[in-house]
Amino acid sequence: MPKRKPSASKSTLTQLGSGSSKPQRKLEAFPNEYPERETIITLRCEEFTCLCPITGQPDFGTLEIAYIPDKLILESKSLKLYLWTYREVGIFHENVVNELLDALFEFLKPRWMEVTGHFNVRGGIAIDVTANRMAE
Repeated sequence: MPKRKPSASKSTLTQLGSGSSKPQRKLEAFPNEYPERETIITLRCEEFTCLCPITGQPDFGTLEIAYIPDKLILESKSLKLYLWTYREVGIFHENVVNELLDALFEFLKPRWMEVTGHFNVRGGIAIDVTANRMAE
């Protein structure tokens, strides 16, 4: 069986691998080699944390980011570092889901994207929030 030729050039791989491992709001992407397909990509982030904007107590949850890419695919390490920036941010669950959707959608310009936050029980109540957008 023939080996698949690497799709990314050495300079692209170096560029992607040269980032920091500290929290930062810098997203990275790589080219989608199959833009004609309706490929659904789902990223599950099970260690998301932010702060309650009222009490300052930590909130924990799982984020699911699903999208149909157009030209770009999100690089997962950059997403991890981006999400880490929320650890010290006081924000309502509904707002963080919509803020992430808008930031990721504007960056990637996918055909469709949905962000769901499954937030752990706090005060006896678990909260799930889903928001989505389609390309115009």
